[in-house]
Amino acid sequence: MNKKSNIKGSLMLLLAAFIWGSTFVAQTEAKTEPFTYIACRNFIGTLVLLPVIATIDIFSKKKGLLPRDFKVLSFTKKEVLGGIICGCVLFTAASLQQYGIFLYPADGAAAGKSGFITALYIVLVPIAGLFLKKKAGLSIWISVAVATVGMYLLCVKSGFEVHYADLILFICAIGFTAHILVIDKFIPFVNGVKLSALQFLVSGILGFIFMFIFENPSITAILNDAIPILYAGLLSSGVAYTLQIVAQKNTNPTVASVVMSLESVFAVLSGALFGEVMSGREIVGCVLMFTAVILAQIEFKEKSVNKI
Repeated sequence: MNKKSNIKGSLMLLLAAFIWGSTFVAQTEAKTEPFTYIACRNFIGTLVLLPVIATIDIFSKKKGLLPRDFKVLSFTKKEVLGGIICGCVLFTAASLQQYGIFLYPADGAAAGKSGFITALYIVLVPIAGLFLKKKAGLSIWISVAVATVGMYLLCVKSGFEVHYADLILFICAIGFTAHILVIDKFIPFVNGVKLSALQFLVSGILGFIFMFIFENPSITAILNDAIPILYAGLLSSGVAYTLQIVAQKNTNPTVASVVMSLESVFAVLSGALFGEVMSGREIVGCVLMFTAVILAQIEFKEKSVNKI
């Protein structure tokens, strides 16, 4: 991978993090039950991407980039397999996150703690890379450490009392770590947009099944949350997760995790736009996290490195 591709991938992930951060503000307003919410947003994400895929297929076919007998909206076996695996992992991680937040007591600082623990994938990704016999340069490890400190200052506003929900959210962080690594495994061999659409479809189907088993879905409740659900489905799922998949094709997975962790920074900044005042602690946390992202790029500018 070349320097230009690395920078392009990081910028795409930066945009994805911005969308996720702004979506968090909308998501806190939603009252829909977790599995119902997951099912709705992922089905919307799928529907958004299908016409995009069809347009790309038709255009590529006309340009002679695809065989004449190629069928529009067709998927390869690797894309289907990758979509199933990524969809299952994404559904598991997202469900654990929702459940963990639900378990926090009223005064448990759920938003801050859940954001910090979930984003621990920035540490887990390079650690997992060691077990997979992949290397990360010194600048990347430093960026991970700086980002972790920044995340703590940004998200954890008071004492860190251990709660059962913390364990659930740590497992959730492992789930998002797996999601990043699974995407890294499949993306060299598949169409990123198609992989994204299939993972949403699988995650949506699982959410739909669990919705009827564990919840009491209501059309009225869904319609009442139409704006946050549509925002999450169109932008967070349809756009941001697709950017993640496409960008990871040219981005080191550890660097990707550091850039994506800026989601929390953008969540705080989005809140500030709606009148929330940032504390000195939060400002320092934001500065550290942006610094970490810059540090994560240095190694690529100095010399080429093997993908983690």
